[in-house]
Amino acid sequence: MPATDVKKVSILGKESIHCGFHLVPYIVDTVLQTLSSSTYVLVTDTNVANLHLPSFRTAFDTHQLKSREGKAEIEDFLLLNKCTRDTVVLALGGGVIGDLVGFVAATFMRGVRVVQIPTTLLAMVDSSVGGKTAIDTPHGKNLIGAFWQPEYIFIDAAFLETLPAREFSNGMAEVVKTAAIWNENEFAALESRSSEIFAAIQTPSVSFSGRTSSTRSAAQSLLLSVIVGSISVKAHIVTIDERETGLRNLVNFGHTIGHAIEAVLTPAMLHGECVSVGMILEAEVARQLGVLGQVAVGRLTRCLRAYNLPVSLADPRITSLPAAKALSVERLLDIMKVDKKNSGTQKKIVVLSRIGATYEQKATNVADAVISKTLSEAVKVVPGTPSKSPVRMATPGSKSISNRALLLAALGKGTCRLKNLLHSDDTQVMMNALMELKGASFSWEDGGETLVVEGGEGALSVPEKGKEVYLGNAGTAARFLTTVCTLVQSSQIGKRTVITGNARMKQRPIGPLVDALRANGSTIDYVESQGCLPLSVAPAGLKGARIQLAASVSSQYVSSILLCAPYAREAVTLELTGGQVISQPYIDMTIAMMRTFGIAVEREVDGATGKPLDVYRIPKGTYTNPADYSIESDASSATYPLAIAAITGTSCTIANIGSASLQGDARFAKEVLEPMGCEVIQTETETTVKGPPVGQLKALGLVDMEPMTDAFLTASVLAAVATEAPLGGRQFGYTDGRPTTRIVGIANQRVKECNRIQAMIDQLGKFGVETRELDDGLEIYGKPIADLKEGVSVHCYDDHRVAMAFSVLGTAIKDTVIEEKRCVEKTWPNWWDDLENKIGLKVEGVELPAAESGASASRPADADAQASVIIIGMRGSGKTTIGELAASILDWHFIDADAAFEEKHQVGVRQYVQKNGWPLFRSAETELLQELLAIHPSGHIISLGGGIVETPAARDVLKAYSKTGPVVHIVREIDEVVKYLGEETARPAYGEPIMDVFRRREPWYAECCSYVFVNHTGVLTGDPAEDVLPDEQTALSSAGSTRGEVSRFFNHITGKYPNLARNLSGDRRSYFLSLTYPDITPALRHIEELTAGVDAIELRVDLLRSPKDFDKLGPYIAPVAYVTDQLAALRQKTDLPIVFTVRTVSQGGQFPDHAEKEAFELFHTAVRLGVEYVDVEISWSEKLIHELVARKGHSQIIASWHDWSGNMRWDGKVVEEKYRAAHAFGDIVKIVGKANSLDDNLALYRFTQRMRSGPDTKPILAINMGIEGQMSRILNPTFSPVSHPLLPSKAAPGQLSFAQIQAALHLIGQLPSRRFFLFGNPIKHSMSPTIHNTAFQVLGLPHQYALLETADVGEEIKAALASPDFGGASVTIPFKLDVIPLLDSLSPEAEAIGAVNTIIPHRTDGALKLHGDNTDWRGIRAAIRAHLPAAPETALVIGAGGTSRAAIYALHTLGTRTVYVFNRTRASAQALAGAFPDVRIEVVDALGAWPHGGAPPTVIVSTVPASATSTEPGVEGALYLPRALFAAEAGGVVVDMAYKPAETPLLALAATAGRKWATVRGVEVLLEQGYVQFELWTGRRCPMAAVAERVWQTYNA
Repeated sequence: MPATDVKKVSILGKESIHCGFHLVPYIVDTVLQTLSSSTYVLVTDTNVANLHLPSFRTAFDTHQLKSREGKAEIEDFLLLNKCTRDTVVLALGGGVIGDLVGFVAATFMRGVRVVQIPTTLLAMVDSSVGGKTAIDTPHGKNLIGAFWQPEYIFIDAAFLETLPAREFSNGMAEVVKTAAIWNENEFAALESRSSEIFAAIQTPSVSFSGRTSSTRSAAQSLLLSVIVGSISVKAHIVTIDERETGLRNLVNFGHTIGHAIEAVLTPAMLHGECVSVGMILEAEVARQLGVLGQVAVGRLTRCLRAYNLPVSLADPRITSLPAAKALSVERLLDIMKVDKKNSGTQKKIVVLSRIGATYEQKATNVADAVISKTLSEAVKVVPGTPSKSPVRMATPGSKSISNRALLLAALGKGTCRLKNLLHSDDTQVMMNALMELKGASFSWEDGGETLVVEGGEGALSVPEKGKEVYLGNAGTAARFLTTVCTLVQSSQIGKRTVITGNARMKQRPIGPLVDALRANGSTIDYVESQGCLPLSVAPAGLKGARIQLAASVSSQYVSSILLCAPYAREAVTLELTGGQVISQPYIDMTIAMMRTFGIAVEREVDGATGKPLDVYRIPKGTYTNPADYSIESDASSATYPLAIAAITGTSCTIANIGSASLQGDARFAKEVLEPMGCEVIQTETETTVKGPPVGQLKALGLVDMEPMTDAFLTASVLAAVATEAPLGGRQFGYTDGRPTTRIVGIANQRVKECNRIQAMIDQLGKFGVETRELDDGLEIYGKPIADLKEGVSVHCYDDHRVAMAFSVLGTAIKDTVIEEKRCVEKTWPNWWDDLENKIGLKVEGVELPAAESGASASRPADADAQASVIIIGMRGSGKTTIGELAASILDWHFIDADAAFEEKHQVGVRQYVQKNGWPLFRSAETELLQELLAIHPSGHIISLGGGIVETPAARDVLKAYSKTGPVVHIVREIDEVVKYLGEETARPAYGEPIMDVFRRREPWYAECCSYVFVNHTGVLTGDPAEDVLPDEQTALSSAGSTRGEVSRFFNHITGKYPNLARNLSGDRRSYFLSLTYPDITPALRHIEELTAGVDAIELRVDLLRSPKDFDKLGPYIAPVAYVTDQLAALRQKTDLPIVFTVRTVSQGGQFPDHAEKEAFELFHTAVRLGVEYVDVEISWSEKLIHELVARKGHSQIIASWHDWSGNMRWDGKVVEEKYRAAHAFGDIVKIVGKANSLDDNLALYRFTQRMRSGPDTKPILAINMGIEGQMSRILNPTFSPVSHPLLPSKAAPGQLSFAQIQAALHLIGQLPSRRFFLFGNPIKHSMSPTIHNTAFQVLGLPHQYALLETADVGEEIKAALASPDFGGASVTIPFKLDVIPLLDSLSPEAEAIGAVNTIIPHRTDGALKLHGDNTDWRGIRAAIRAHLPAAPETALVIGAGGTSRAAIYALHTLGTRTVYVFNRTRASAQALAGAFPDVRIEVVDALGAWPHGGAPPTVIVSTVPASATSTEPGVEGALYLPRALFAAEAGGVVVDMAYKPAETPLLALAATAGRKWATVRGVEVLLEQGYVQFELWTGRRCPMAAVAERVWQTYNA
């Protein structure tokens, strides 16, 4: 055996843990020498086997699942091979293998010896040590298991060289955890040496280097010491408490909450990743309890982030997962009930007291309310008097000073110790960025209270290839680092630094700074939107000399250049231009701090007046770091506790903030609170405020807050309850008798984390506080506290200042909910804890309803289904028509912005433009847009003028709104637009060619919209009249395709009724038809026949070919415009959901494998067009997939993998990995293999059954290709792809038609034949058997529909209903009421109508339940809607029987305002009217005479026999039908429910009334209700065209 150096760790009195590198020979020798046995069994998995098994002497079968089934497989293997009690089992693999094999060893033959050889870091430091073995069940993790100590644990760190980086990070979570609870020195090493630790696994060892100490590199030694250190702690704890009665609980730090998160997110998130988030949340619990400081929480957060671990449930890796929606507080608390540490119902959590120590030497009892508050995304402050008054406290370090000090020390020379540094998101972002740029090194002293910075003297490097510097929503860091990145220098051509941020950061301006740097010679490119992040910066150094900068937007631009100027190639003269410089105190702060670090900035003065100029001279040089630098407390943050004292009439003293402060906000107490009636005492170093009695705050009058702009939010909430008159001489007092505060000088607050001025106006408005926006501020009109609205939910826009300001108001106003509580982490992470622990006001957690919790001004989110829809597009594109139709369908209100403009300005748009010009009109138009969005945030369709996109301001408004609500671009063929505009005169003329306008606006529309509605008028598909059947054969349901598409599109994108396949849920089977045409338009006339029976249509985009490219062979990318046209054409013919598939060459398609950018452009196009399902191969870039998932709205992702090789085993590890990868982001999982034999189909079936039995299951489409795989297609229940004989080719080998699959299912007993009936008398001439038997035949369903004519609802009908093969029944006269007692339930429609015409059986666990419905009304409604899309004002129903009831119900659902009812027996008509109290019904005494001079009807429905009517007066026994029935000038629809004759007297009379009246025969209504019946029974759409053709043939025969 080669020489080997190992480190041994003792556990339970035995040195059984051996650690080293390249230990395989050592392991084998040690086992054989010390563990004699007749049999050695090594169990591993396929991944580990491929990497390490050749190094071992014996290999056995592979097992993968940590489950009861997996355990049984191993046990069966051992028994099959006659293993006995002297067997030694070696577990080679990760935690799953170790736990599973350990449990087998503990129970096999009542216990056999086991050796653990972990191959992952997580298993090395956690699961392999301590003897805990277990398996998972659907009820939770590790709930069945045993304690069984291994004979040896061999830790071979060389295994980690083959471990994926994510798995290494997964293990580091446990390493960090162990150090956090036990050893602060180890933790400090982990904090500062993450890059070295990563280097140890990223540099493969050569020739077994590391096996001996002499060949071990420094990185290897560090890695081994980290592993040994972590194991030693756990071994020590296990030795003291093997059975987890107390001390061993400590190793579960982070696990109580982490395991609950893992239960929801597995397998998409790994154990260590969930524990990482759990550690932070449990640390926050400790902070909330007052036993852990924020410094420790901050250190733990930074350390975990350094190892690429998530630290928040808001991490994009988590939020992008569909399962994340289930992470509710209630769900997590419920999961935590089942935890081994708990005592009964009392939950236990390991509570940290500091880094390296815990509060107790065991898990601590923690109340649900405490955990809930930490987990909740929102909070409310319970109003009252602060119990800690007089309060004395210090605020966290100043964010402004912290960021400047970090940058100065990093650029400086020498070591600097920063004290009182703000531990927050912003400073963390700055530190991370500086480390990415290799600009400095950081370490901690004094338990994390002091940051030690080793300055890099301005030497900076481009980050690693592909690594972007992510800044979140940290505006200060973004602006400072923009200039810092210009200091980077590199000799490598093409390398660039990219800085980016979240969605809100990508909206915040950076343009003036970039312009100044570009003008100075720096090369900076905008990666996405002009004027905003992301930026790509070339590493060429900063030129220097004279730099001109527009400084009227942000002083941070000025500070950015000032701080970096000493490192320019030439001394810098910085000249500020553009008028009034904003926030001068912050510029002064920067200059003062630069002086402390050794660089003196000179500000020029006017020689004549002595006044300072906005010109600064900065010498070249290097900052000299002071040994120590103490950071002032944050003056902006100090305003909140001081304001609480003001509003509650109590006292508060803030230390470390006084008159000598560098910060402008330190003036808040003297210049804002004192004039409001507070007593203020301020020394150089502290500030004390005592508020007046509650309710006696004074309004401020006029106050200029330009020196302290961030504090205006705090002033605003106080002004809202300031009802006393302002002090005299403040220039501005009462307005209209109201106490008024006018705040000015804060225009820059519009471009902060959000538009703060608008945010305050909007959120104060929720309390009933009136405000008025000014050019550079706002006015607030104070109201008594008692008059303010309670129970308000404040949206914070992800802005820390908004959240903390409204928490002040929450101390006075009951039940004020602050959403997005975590946004305070930017500057005061422990604000909510300090509010309770230091100020003495109770804070409670609040879980928001799902619809409220998603939206944020900083990130995209799925819009609330009620969020108003904005419509944009060229004039003439159909915005008004589409908008009005959408509003009608959604039952919303429609607003035409042009009409709203004219109402507001009392002048037409054309006249306004002629009088004031286009620029002023555009400004007024944008202002109106903002007003409309503020006044109508939900339940409205708002159609805007075509030119709204002409100004950047309006585009910004639209882009911002598109993050939270739908902005729909209406697209129409440009020649149709030109034709319309040539006729339209209401709007002013363009004054330029329409095509020029179109080309200019088109990219702006695309930039601003989130969805696109294609309003094509037939150009694509030819004249629709050429394709329709003769009138009598046309199904009414297919008419009005524009309305149908508008309904589908707007219901889908709003989320009101997403157009998803219903058969995907439950135990039903679902199918999609794979279209294989290069151009689908020739097939559109056959689309209904092609799609018979299926639930969706797959558009194979990779198979499309533009007509000009039909002759091109090989891989192909269809143009986006062509794909859009193809989708639009398909939408005109069907409302079935579309599956949008771009299949690559390697996975069996025609799309180029490496055209990733083009593929995702197509995917995003599909989402914008409202496509329901997008098939995304899991082999694409994870980043691009997550971006698509974040923007998918109500579309669903089919995550797919196709293996054509035939080598993928359904019982192997690879397929499970593919499943987990697809499960992580897909709403539906699709895995396709290739069958070589029948057994492959059976293995597939077992695989899918196993996947469906696990937690968090998703629909899975799993099939095998090829002839041998056809059985899998038959058995697959989810979205089976099907073909059709009319298609030019099959999309994949082995594909079957829908009818073929139904026939096969019937043959194998999976689709039993059913019998359907018509109950009634007389019924021998009924068309119902023709309808349903034709449909069964077309779809290949083995069912039969027959007549059952009986004298009454007696035993024959009861026997039919109870028959095992009963499939459903139609009911007609006279049994529609008599059958009801036999039913178990009725639909709401059947109850309202009082009659049943459809019986549907529901079978559950062998029990039969009969459900009654009524489809008559649906047939009537379809007939009316097909010819009269708008809601009728008035309608007439002739007759008072059961069908009349259905007619009235149908008219009511259409929104009819008045329904006239006529019946020859008036009492029957009155009884009918009384049955519908919610419908306005007027009984008429004579046809043609409408009560009270009412309008004649535009809809007429006759439910009496045709033989009982006549158009001639005086016919005995016949109802006279006068021409006055058709007096409505606009025409309308007349429906005669009689089947015979073909032309009834009523329809004949209507024909003479002119073409304005559409006629509908009873057979047409019968067809419509029959289609609905068929779908209710079978779950399949009825093949309407085929059925209608057969019915009309029979009817006309």
